[in-house]
Amino acid sequence: MSADLFGRIPEEVQVPPEPKPTPAGDPRLMRPDRHQMRFIPVNLDSLVDEDHRVRAVWSVVEKLDLARFEDEIAARGETAGRSAIDPRILVCLWLYGTLEGIAHARELARLCEEHHAYRWICGGVGVNYHTLSDFRVGHEEALDQLMTQVLAVLTHQGMVELTRVAQDGMRIRASAGASSFRREPTLGRCLEEARQHVQEVKQAKPDGALEARKAARRESAAQERLRRVERALAELPQVQDAKKPAEKSEARVSTTDPEARVMKMGDGGFRPAYNAQFATDTKTRVIVGVDVTNLGSDRSQMPPMLQNIQKRTGRLPGAQLVDGGFFKKEAIEEATQQGVTVYAPLQKPKIEGVDPCEPKPGDSPEVAAWRQRMGTEESKEIYKERAATAETVNGDLRGHRALDRLHVRTIPKVRCVILWAALAYNVLRLISA
Repeated sequence: MSADLFGRIPEEVQVPPEPKPTPAGDPRLMRPDRHQMRFIPVNLDSLVDEDHRVRAVWSVVEKLDLARFEDEIAARGETAGRSAIDPRILVCLWLYGTLEGIAHARELARLCEEHHAYRWICGGVGVNYHTLSDFRVGHEEALDQLMTQVLAVLTHQGMVELTRVAQDGMRIRASAGASSFRREPTLGRCLEEARQHVQEVKQAKPDGALEARKAARRESAAQERLRRVERALAELPQVQDAKKPAEKSEARVSTTDPEARVMKMGDGGFRPAYNAQFATDTKTRVIVGVDVTNLGSDRSQMPPMLQNIQKRTGRLPGAQLVDGGFFKKEAIEEATQQGVTVYAPLQKPKIEGVDPCEPKPGDSPEVAAWRQRMGTEESKEIYKERAATAETVNGDLRGHRALDRLHVRTIPKVRCVILWAALAYNVLRLISA
């Protein structure tokens, strides 16, 4: 009966609702059965959209010559042994993973099982983290040649002009703690302790197969510790040579990563690091030169980078833009003699009132020309391209390509990681063009 039609219904007329009967028995529920075998048809190609970036990366990798990677494969013809994973899969995984900021082999291996894009790259081929880790740092020469190949493709597409390049160094935190750096007397004691520990581990008699495997791992760790201390002692003379005679006794080397050096970082602090060098085309933002050193200063890095660029592209840039940390008269002279115009900021004069643009006594013609050139408004406008190019590339590599901190040790492995980052950056430029 509607209250809107007939007004308010008196309480004595209202009929109370009938109580619902309680159902008999327990409720019937559909519970999960995760042990039931199911056959689910999956087409890996349908899991990835046609315009997904991973397809573009794979398209680039397919066109590259990976013979250098294939030369090291032992499984050939009818010889016994398991077939090797196609290098194109591993190259594509690390390129795409670097584009997505993946820095760990274990994380990449997990994504190969859970993420559609990485499963699409694998195409049903099983990849474990150990294979990924070894591949990432085990092909330095092949990676270097791959960088040259990608630059050749970019040059063919008109994306490498080399009118001007901006060079900058980026200090990357090393995989070593500050407390791992020790002086020569302490290194000597560490060496004796490491040798003694190796002998103790070898003399231990394991009981059972499980204990034998544990003992083998302990011996391997002890041997690795001994090798690192020996490398640290071998690196010590180089560190001592870089110091003043009165400071040679203060030279320290890391027993974790003997090739790392304590450097001044961007925030003003001092930490173990490597110095990665990048040269970028200022017009197209393509990285045309890559190298790494454990020197904390950039003063001697201009000539090697010009050689690096010439080796990769077959020619030298028209101009090289660097910051004040690269200033070295000999480097300016060498670059100018090769036909490269150097743009670097003028040094602040020690005597007030002296014009830094005027040639100084003892200046070579190349250095004098550089001083006069940097005093012009045209050169000042050109030099602005350095920060606009180099700083943005460094920021991209550090913030998006996992180069904020290294997780590998020694210069060869660090160079591999830096090459992967530069390759991924250039591939992104190529597929975005």
